[in-house]
This record gives sequence, structure tokens and C-alpha cells, in this order.
Amino acid sequence: MYTDLPEAELRTYRSALREPDDFDAFWADTLAEARTCDGDLAVTPLDTPLTGLDVFDVTFPGFAGQSVRAWLRVPRGATGRLPTIVQYVGYGGGRGHPLENLLWAAAGFAHLQMDTRGQGSGWSRGDTPDLAGAGPQAPGMATRGIEDPRRYYYRRFLTDAVRAVDAARRLPAVDPGRVAVLGHSQGGGAALAAAALAPDLRAAVAYVPFLCDIPRAVTVTDAHPYREIRDYLAVHRDREEAVLRTLGYVDGVAFARRAGVPARFSVALMDEIVPPSTVFAAVNAYRGPVELAVWRYNGHEAGGIDDDAAALDFLRTALDG
Repeated sequence: MYTDLPEAELRTYRSALREPDDFDAFWADTLAEARTCDGDLAVTPLDTPLTGLDVFDVTFPGFAGQSVRAWLRVPRGATGRLPTIVQYVGYGGGRGHPLENLLWAAAGFAHLQMDTRGQGSGWSRGDTPDLAGAGPQAPGMATRGIEDPRRYYYRRFLTDAVRAVDAARRLPAVDPGRVAVLGHSQGGGAALAAAALAPDLRAAVAYVPFLCDIPRAVTVTDAHPYREIRDYLAVHRDREEAVLRTLGYVDGVAFARRAGVPARFSVALMDEIVPPSTVFAAVNAYRGPVELAVWRYNGHEAGGIDDDAAALDFLRTALDG
């Protein structure tokens, strides 16, 4: 059922998010520091039963040069450099099995699917640890290091997301001038951040993106992962200011205000996990051209295969030529 604003109000909703004054310097310094950390880019071919695709196990340097895993899938027999999709995974999941998620490579793209540090095993496999130490946190990842923006989990994860684009451009199969980013939920939040932070992308696809208009989200849904932040504040009652300040550095509304590449969003009006108003907050703040799919009778699954089919058309156009 609908639990958020009426659709007419959603379409005009604007977030009251006040981002930190040093937001741009914070991310410029974070990414500059990450790019000074040397790390190997390793690409190992896998022997799979697939006859139409080749799959590679990739390791690339992410935050602080720490190793992050990924799958690279490419059409077998493809020649030249390919238009490329870098994909990020939803909360609790990892890069999964090499035989999963074959659509994008089957459609002719090079497809780099980034693993998610410290996650995996919630619903798909992960292979990348989160090496940073953490203080007190509610169960899950959303409050790990949440009182200090430099120690917060999502600083590391979003840095990995940008470095995945950097790594993709170094791969022989990839056309570095034709790269797009894509993700669902947490992955959509990462795609939105990458759209603002990674240079010269062609497009971004964000299905029901998590991490947008976070101060509102934690007050209008009781579902996880936002519930983790509320639970933390229910115990650490005197830390609201510090927590909200940290969250301001990773909020998708702030990234939307800076992202200019063509973007396709989807929102589900019966979504209890990512409240629809928070997605509209990012859409209505987005600086570049936007397409939006509104799924009136869906929850967090959003448009499912229909989202993918529309995104495929969108990405073919964006990455053509």
C-alpha cells in the first residue's frame, strides 16, 4: 500500500538536505588519496560452461588501495573495445556467482560487476572484506563508523565505486570513452555517486536508489537498512548531530546536485525499504537530463525485468558511437 506522499506531491517534492560546507573538498581529497595508493589490477580468465560469454575474475585497488573483487563478463569473440557497464550491488549482496547476471554481456556490453566490501551472504555471495576497524554499530553496515565521515563505511564503499570505473577503463576489452554505471537500491546509490564523482561517464541508471534524503528516510520507514540508523540513534541519543553530519557526505541528493550525465531512475510507490519521496528528492535535484519510471503497484523490486529492458534501450542510445 502507499505509505508516503501522494504522487502529485512526490513529483514536486524537494529535499531540505543541508550538505556539509566541505562536501566537494571531502570527496576530492578522498579520491585523490585513493588514486595515489598503488594496487594491482589482476584479470584471471575463468573456465565456465558458457558458450557465448567469457568471464574473468578481476581484482582492482579500491579505497586506500585495498583489493576489491569484481566479475568481468564480455561477449565471446567480440573484437575491439566495447561499450561498458559498471554495476553495483544492493545491500547485503556481493558479486555473486560468475554464472549469474548475464544480461548485460549477452546484450553486447562489457560488464564489470563490483563486489561489495564487507557484504555478501545476505542474498548473494561476496568475496571482499572491509578492512577498516569499526567502533560501536547497530547490526548491519549502515552505521559502521557513522560518527566520523572519514571512518564511515560508505566513504569506503563509494570510493570503491569510483575506482571500479577507473579500473574498467584500464581493461583491454573496454572503450574508456563509453562507460556507464548501473545499480539497484544500494547499487543505485553508488551509481548516483559515481555519476557525480567519476569523470566523463556517458550515463547512469539508478533503480530505487538507497542513501537519498537520508534524514527523511529514517523517519518515514521502519524497514532495514534505514532502520539500522534509527536504532543507532535510539541508543546514542546525544549523537544525532554527528550522525546526520556524516550522512550528509554520502547523501544521493548532494550527488544529484552535481551529476550532469544522462540518467535513468526508477521509483516504486509501494516501496517500504526506499521511501518513494527519497527517490523523487534525488530526481528533482538532479542537474542533468533525467528519465524516470514510476511503478505504482510495486515495492522494492520496482520494475524488475521491465526496468532492465528499458535501461537496455536507454544504455544502447547513451553508449552508441
